[in-house]
Amino acid sequence: MDYSTLISSRLGIGARQVAATIGLLQEKATIPFIARYRKEKTGSLDEVQISQISDLFERFSELDERKQYILKTIEEQGKLTDTLRERIDASWDATELEDLYLPYKPHRKTRADAAREKGLQPVADALRHQRAGKLTYTEEELEGARDIIAEEIAQDEKSRQAVRREFSYTAMLTTKPVKAKMDEPEAQNYRDYFDLHEPLKRIPSHRLLAIRRAEKEGFIRVDIAGDKNNCLDKLARLHLKASNESSYQVELAMEDSYKRLIKPSIESEFAADSKEKADETAIRVFADNLRQLLLDAPLGQKRVLALDPGFRTGCKLAILSRQGDLLKHDVVYIRMSDSADKLRKYVKQYDIEAISIGNGTASRECEAFVRMSLEGESDVPVFVVSENGASVYSASELARKEFPNEDVTVRGAVSIGRRLMDPLAELVKIDPKSIGVGQYQHDVDQSKLRQALQQTVESVVNYVGVDVNTASPYLLTYISGLGPVLADNIVRYRSEQGPFTSRKDLLRVPKMGAKTFEQAAGFLRVTNSDNPLDNSAVHPERYGIVNQIAKDLGCSVSDLIKDSQKRQQIDLKRYVSDDVGMPTLTDILHELEKPGRDPREQKEMFRFDEHVHTIDDLQVGMELPGIVTNIASFGAFVDIGVHKDGLVHISQMADRRLTSPNEVVSLHQHVRVRVVDIDKQRQRIQLSMRKKC
Repeated sequence: MDYSTLISSRLGIGARQVAATIGLLQEKATIPFIARYRKEKTGSLDEVQISQISDLFERFSELDERKQYILKTIEEQGKLTDTLRERIDASWDATELEDLYLPYKPHRKTRADAAREKGLQPVADALRHQRAGKLTYTEEELEGARDIIAEEIAQDEKSRQAVRREFSYTAMLTTKPVKAKMDEPEAQNYRDYFDLHEPLKRIPSHRLLAIRRAEKEGFIRVDIAGDKNNCLDKLARLHLKASNESSYQVELAMEDSYKRLIKPSIESEFAADSKEKADETAIRVFADNLRQLLLDAPLGQKRVLALDPGFRTGCKLAILSRQGDLLKHDVVYIRMSDSADKLRKYVKQYDIEAISIGNGTASRECEAFVRMSLEGESDVPVFVVSENGASVYSASELARKEFPNEDVTVRGAVSIGRRLMDPLAELVKIDPKSIGVGQYQHDVDQSKLRQALQQTVESVVNYVGVDVNTASPYLLTYISGLGPVLADNIVRYRSEQGPFTSRKDLLRVPKMGAKTFEQAAGFLRVTNSDNPLDNSAVHPERYGIVNQIAKDLGCSVSDLIKDSQKRQQIDLKRYVSDDVGMPTLTDILHELEKPGRDPREQKEMFRFDEHVHTIDDLQVGMELPGIVTNIASFGAFVDIGVHKDGLVHISQMADRRLTSPNEVVSLHQHVRVRVVDIDKQRQRIQLSMRKKC
């Protein structure tokens, strides 16, 4: 079925653009490939828009399957009318669809079913007419009839919609502590949520997820309810027609229906819907943070001495070549003179160009030790890098395969060194959830989180591009169209046949078909190729255009890249054709200016305040340098060098109102903050980035 019009109306994107995008996705084109190399077909849609189209297409496809199942089920019951079929066919709202299906949905035996088996349906029908007159039914008959009426009201589409609307306006979330667990130490983490009574629609996503975690762990009970009187008033307008004995029985059934059937069902809907929205917000923040982390500035190919700090067991030292290979490992101990001598010896012996220190326990002490040891001896730059997830990598199968003869401490130090050289190449080896750049990642929908993070990693890897002759199989796996098998085949091919000398050589790799080559080639770089375009983001399918431009200007492609005056003479309009428009031609021109450039920023030096090492050194009003380590919807966490990140609430990030912390800061950004509050008992530090009044 064609969902283009539906998706177009939902997203506000042209139906033709949507249809073209869906067509490309069905041809197994990846989102990065479509966004970069099929702009003419999609009308220059970006990755976010293409992803939204993909998600909605999948959702409508699943909804269509559900509709077919519902139609078949009702038809088998002999209850499918033309009107009902038309309504189901026309519905593209999951909630509305389930409301239509509810009266026909197979279910376990209910009180109403038991009453019908006793022949009480006619009694219920008579009561619902609400005619005046004295009732002659027994209490047992009335009770059974009320059960039938209660179920009918609960299954009535208009009744559910009325209560649902009331919930959307007035739903309150209420929490109560579980007294039996209040004295447990962990309960104190949730004491802010023990007695809440807040409008559901105003609770921010991070707080809702915290509440749900507290509920899941058994520390609180949660209730969601709309205004009961308003809900009953709305139901009364639908179901009470008179004021007599029959209508009184209907009113009793209606109240029972609300309490026993409708409220629990609608409460579950709103709980699930609010959780889904909170998940979406948390996942989006996580994905944004991950993208920034993966795009962290690389130092590049340098000879690096890496240190994984430690007190008792010492600092594990690893020396890496410019290609990231392990050359030597050792242990040095802080404040020991022979260790200082050893450090100086290694720096000189291996001509070290940079030092990388993990930011975990003893990081500040290790940094001070290194600087003191090298003072007056060497001006090698010292960097502190995040070691989140390094322990996960060091114990992983990937690390054991790469360093089968080394223990986890050596592997961890190697990872810390490589993170300085190229964060992206190293971090792709780690499960994104272990990197520590999100909140409540274990509380959100794991399938959606996995999909979002996978797309983020794939997007970044293809945005940066990789050198096909140096990239690890883990990095190559994320290149558009490849995957683990082809990534391994590429590594094996270059190992057996030598480095790739052109992009065309990729077609010799086993299982590299024309379609896969089309998807991957533009994102793979061959730096030593005779064709300079092989080291650029220009796709091989467009080489002919560049060759024609060079020919028209009477020069070679290399001359075109080197000579800016030649490029200024290019009239792009001359090269527009049916399948190549200005968006692609503009991209080609930009790429010719700096072929193969790394879009990431340059690495910058950073130093914490030398007088501050622990939370006890802090004083309210202090202004300190810091590094943004994590970003949430409510603010940013900043490392100020005291082994406990401080929080800059969103209200303290700027002198103007913000809708998102990302308007002001990015991950690993160097910032200046002011200490505004210190809670030593709870180990909480409140910071501000606003100007001092």
